Amino acid sequence: MFGKIIKIIGIIFLLLLTILIVLFYRFSTPKSDADIQKEFTKRNHIVFISKKKFQNFEYRVVTTQKEIDTTLPTLVFIHGSIGSALDFKYYLLDEEINKKANLIAYDRIGYGEKNAGNVQESIAFETEMLEDLIANLNKQNTILVGYSYGGSIALASKKDYKKIVLLAPAVYSKVEPMPWFLNLYKWKATRWMLPKIWKSASKEKLSHKLDILKFENSWAMNPSKVISIHGNDDWIVPYENSLYLERKFLPEQFDLVTLNNAGHGLVWSHFNDIKSILLQQLN
Repeated sequence: MFGKIIKIIGIIFLLLLTILIVLFYRFSTPKSDADIQKEFTKRNHIVFISKKKFQNFEYRVVTTQKEIDTTLPTLVFIHGSIGSALDFKYYLLDEEINKKANLIAYDRIGYGEKNAGNVQESIAFETEMLEDLIANLNKQNTILVGYSYGGSIALASKKDYKKIVLLAPAVYSKVEPMPWFLNLYKWKATRWMLPKIWKSASKEKLSHKLDILKFENSWAMNPSKVISIHGNDDWIVPYENSLYLERKFLPEQFDLVTLNNAGHGLVWSHFNDIKSILLQQLN
């Protein structure tokens, strides 16, 4: 009888594991251009998708305007690990934001449909790629919006922007956590289970702590005014990251907005709060 119970439990466990892996892959697979177009069309919104090249890599850029309106400021969204341009879907769809700004989001190398898994593990590389993407924009009319790992990329760019808005930025090596699930990537026996972009995120996470050390003592050399929006319940990128920046910058250059009880998913859970702050920066 005991043996039968163990067998049944084992079968149930394998079924649940199989379902989990299937769902893991389904929701982690980067969307195709057609799927993105379809998703925006369903919401009666036009989106423009193009391909850009940086060094030997091709990546996807999503905009809500065919051409940049130079009379308006431009918001450039930089996603984290794991992530994509669609992390900012609600912002790209928002009519009020679209009336007041050009909107640009892009897939970082290693997270797009064509280059999944090919992550570069370098803030310096990511910053060069960002600056190449926006080379033709008026920096004084450009606002960088960096989420999580994207926050360190935005802050590493030393151009003088209209504003840099950080969303739960990962910028302080001392408090960089190493979650248990990274072992799924480190263990060869389980690495095969992970989708390519999860492998990208794991590689970036494992190298990010050392990579940050190259930059964290020079964050305050950034000439732009900076605002950091962070939840004080964030355990993935702890709130201490933004407190560290607050100590580094002069008060007149840096503002910290604390979202009480918000976790790392603040870009979705606190959309209205962040939208309101972004609109203020556009004025």
